[in-house]
Amino acid sequence: MSGRSPPPLKLVGVTKRYEGGGGTVTALKNVTFAVERGEVTAVMGPSGSGKSTMLNMLGLLDDPTIGTVELRGEPVAGLSDRERTNVRRERVGFVFQDFHLIPTLSAVENVRLPTSFLEADYTDRAVDLLTRVGLGNRLDHTPDELSGGQKQRVAIARSLINEPDVLLADEPTGNLDRETGVAVLEEIRAIADGGVGVVAVTHDDLVTEFVDRTVEIRDGVLSG
Repeated sequence: MSGRSPPPLKLVGVTKRYEGGGGTVTALKNVTFAVERGEVTAVMGPSGSGKSTMLNMLGLLDDPTIGTVELRGEPVAGLSDRERTNVRRERVGFVFQDFHLIPTLSAVENVRLPTSFLEADYTDRAVDLLTRVGLGNRLDHTPDELSGGQKQRVAIARSLINEPDVLLADEPTGNLDRETGVAVLEEIRAIADGGVGVVAVTHDDLVTEFVDRTVEIRDGVLSG
């Protein structure tokens, strides 16, 4: 009988050091953390605590100084740059505080953008995702024709276009008022309930009302 499948992403004993003119800075210290399917985790902590570094590790955007990043139970250290790019594109979705939408593209075009290099046409899926997040009547609107909350919903739809295992959200409610933030968090909660593992790095206590667990990071040390 096979055991439980490994988590889609995991940090094992990860330490990250940066060398600079002022000496060595240790951003993460022996962090072990698993992203679980169907679970929303909030990572909280003050500025400079290591939250962004941790997110970069989970997103395969940086390498640990010590320790291992595992993808479905396998170390990623041996992956080439091209393979890492493919993993990020196919298995990891990203949502940013500042949306990162292309201003000249419509909502549908922005959502479809990660698939632009593929032969298949993902327009129908982009429309379905935008409809799911309540923007079925804003398909052809450009970002300057959308509110902050609508822009974040477009960004969420874009992050799901490739059906990722993991969604990494960097301050997803940072530029939103409370009511809009609640609506966005309800969408993120629904995404997790569909089986995606979600990690939200945040300063916003509102996020904790929608999560399964909260961990705290201070001076590079993770607890909780």
